[in-house]
Amino acid sequence: MSAAQGSQTSFALWIINKAGGLIYSRTYAEGLAQLNSNDYLILASTFHSIHAIATRISPVPGSSGVETIEADTFKMTCLQTPTGIKFVLLTTPSHPAPDTVLKRVYETYADQLKDPFYTVEMPIRSEAFDHKMAVAVRGH
Repeated sequence: MSAAQGSQTSFALWIINKAGGLIYSRTYAEGLAQLNSNDYLILASTFHSIHAIATRISPVPGSSGVETIEADTFKMTCLQTPTGIKFVLLTTPSHPAPDTVLKRVYETYADQLKDPFYTVEMPIRSEAFDHKMAVAVRGH
């Protein structure tokens, strides 16, 4: 692992609405495979479906679905809000606090809801929001 991919590297962030639509996606790591927008839509929809299936087949009543998927080269962490919005963060496996990052991301998204020109659960395309999310993800 290079110095650029240290223990706290966040690779990407997705925000998925309660219907499974991708409303925000950003990549934060250089050299990460660049997918086209359709590929990201498919990935978000697939994750949403797997999350819903995991919730239903869990032997534990009241399961919150998939929270973390770990692989050798990445960790995918999901925070689902009470309204069904999912925040998915892809990080290095050794990232010490993806849950903390996701809480900052959620707070940043909640601030976006105060914008009178934003329609809830619709795609977010704003340079100001991109900057705020980069700060939330990177922690500075």
